[in-house]
Amino acid sequence: MKKAQLFFLMILFSAPLWAQNIKINGHKNPVIAHRGAWKFNNLPENSIASLKQAIKLKCYGSEFDVHMTLDSVLVINHDPEFMQMPIAQTNYQTLLTQKLSNGETIPTLESYLTTGMKQKNTKLILELKTQKGGVAKDLKFSEKVAEMVKRLKAEPWVEYISFEYAICTALIAQMPTAKVAYLGGEVAPDKLKADGFTGLDYHYSVFKKNAWLAEAQNIGLSTNAWTVNSTEEMQRLLEQKVDYLTTNEPEQLFELLKNKKP
Repeated sequence: MKKAQLFFLMILFSAPLWAQNIKINGHKNPVIAHRGAWKFNNLPENSIASLKQAIKLKCYGSEFDVHMTLDSVLVINHDPEFMQMPIAQTNYQTLLTQKLSNGETIPTLESYLTTGMKQKNTKLILELKTQKGGVAKDLKFSEKVAEMVKRLKAEPWVEYISFEYAICTALIAQMPTAKVAYLGGEVAPDKLKADGFTGLDYHYSVFKKNAWLAEAQNIGLSTNAWTVNSTEEMQRLLEQKVDYLTTNEPEQLFELLKNKKP
């Protein structure tokens, strides 16, 4: 084998290992910007601009929502409709005919991840939205998302959340080292732990009804509460040592954390 061929093969097979060794430093705070940091500066939710603002604020993470178009393009939007067009029944090029309020087109998952990968501190909290079409459609969707993340070598940046249990367990099977948290709120921490989840991400009201926050902490699951926008709820959950708070008011949460310091 010629030296040039040997060198090429070494590069080819070592690239995935290099990607796995990327270190995301991570900001040491509990702030996850819900759909990016959009509200304070009147940016569109789930836009590239709101992601960049979350990065600028030095949030631990920027949460965003992923859907799949009729022609299987992965796009970022909270609702199943974009500008009154049902995403699952619309081709990507048709979605491009409408724009967000700041002039952006609907972001693709690829563009969102590529932007987020330009820095090494803010995590990308990827929510996979339940797809219309049953479990088979959900599993195809989760496979497409996993393929995209792997192709871009974005694994060190990305953490996963979903309301659909089957999507979560499929991701755990496809990427055993990934951080996956469940959003639904009805599953006990010990069940999540047994099924391979790394965390639970429940509405803050769930933690008022039971002892699951403490139970999750005791068995090593990460804990997150959504969507926490009042100072009173932020304060209460911080006192209970929750790991993360997903909020539309990241600036407000940062101010609270600043004032709590001695």
